Amino acid sequence: MVQGVNQDSVSAWLAANIEGVAPPFEFTLIAGGHSNLTFLAKDRAGRALVLRRPPLGHVLESAHDMGREHRIISALGVTDLPVAPALAMCADASVNEAPFYVMEYVEGPVLHDRASAEVLTDAAKAAIGYDVIDVLARLHAVDPDAVGLGDLGRKEAYLARQLKRWNKQWAATKTHEIPAMETVSALLEERMPEQIGSAIVHGDYRLGNMIVGEDRLRAVLDWELCTLGDPLADVGYLLNSWILPGDPLAEEADVPTATGGFPSREALSARYAEATGRNLDGINYYRAFSHWRLAAIGQGVYKRYLVGAMGEDRDLDLEQYKMSVHTRAEAALALLEG
Repeated sequence: MVQGVNQDSVSAWLAANIEGVAPPFEFTLIAGGHSNLTFLAKDRAGRALVLRRPPLGHVLESAHDMGREHRIISALGVTDLPVAPALAMCADASVNEAPFYVMEYVEGPVLHDRASAEVLTDAAKAAIGYDVIDVLARLHAVDPDAVGLGDLGRKEAYLARQLKRWNKQWAATKTHEIPAMETVSALLEERMPEQIGSAIVHGDYRLGNMIVGEDRLRAVLDWELCTLGDPLADVGYLLNSWILPGDPLAEEADVPTATGGFPSREALSARYAEATGRNLDGINYYRAFSHWRLAAIGQGVYKRYLVGAMGEDRDLDLEQYKMSVHTRAEAALALLEG
């Protein structure tokens, strides 16, 4: 029995809705937590499928919209972007207590920590790194209207909308003073660049959300935060996650790029600018925005732990988590003042 999957009813649904499968199915959890849950479903012939559903006991339907995520990967499946092929969507919550969708299983590792990258050669790391930025440039070149995603979100005023949203979040979850948060918010408002065009924005574009193989990306995962807006927000977010040896956080950061061998931030930026024609001279604004946004998100998580709303995970070091919000805010300020 796998929590999150009603094995009998889900198996019957898969058999009825996906051509060529051979029940019975064996289900295993691939990724859990407080985000959407991902399961591997393997039939008796060895065919592997992936099932995505909202977290157990979720409240906000809009935050875990399976139909929206399925729609995005289905639309992008007609492009040259590496996404897992979408197979079917189940909107009937009675089948599995929540909607879910199914996609093909894509073979390959996810580089989510140092250990996963240490087995790679420097040549492989360089090739993967450049493919990461090339795929992002191709994503941002996709016309949302042409693939049926033109109504995915508002195309204009992305930064203004994000600042309003996360300022509200910060005000609602603030537990102590972090002067840098207010300072950064004011500077982001004051220095907000004009949005040049709009694109499909992934929202969580980093190596930990990608399957790799043969020194390239095989699939970009986790499209739940995808929307329309300013493409440079994705670039800033990626560069922040791209922690390399010598960076202030490199010693303690358990990220693949900290092992060395990956392209520099400057190299990625230059390649993106050449591919897209976009000017990245002001990219530090977007990097600061990304740090500030994650600080606001982190503060919300910290408060939920603090008041016991996530009491099942009390092994979290609350003081360390609290300090991580400070670190993000200070990093954002340093980028704006540098």
